[in-house]
Amino acid sequence: MKISIEGLNKAFESRIKLGIMSVLAVNHMLDFNALKEYLDVTDGNLASHIKALEKEEFIGVEKTFVDRKSNTKYFMTKEGKKAFDEHLKALEKLIKGISE
Repeated sequence: MKISIEGLNKAFESRIKLGIMSVLAVNHMLDFNALKEYLDVTDGNLASHIKALEKEEFIGVEKTFVDRKSNTKYFMTKEGKKAFDEHLKALEKLIKGISE
């Protein structure tokens, strides 16, 4: 039996990128520290994966100041939601194809 991986997005191969997108899919917007806490990753690791998703334009950034401290929040873009939904559908199709 052949297994088709068509539709899987290479941008979501990393468990951390997949985690970022999953968390942002159920939360409108989260700051860096909240993402770090949810995913239990280091600052540098999270920052590099966020940068990659920003480059793909799958997540957006909103920078504000709270009590003179910068606060960076992230959200899923329309393009990101579309790509992530397609990725999840491809995963579901793959899983159903294997179990049938």
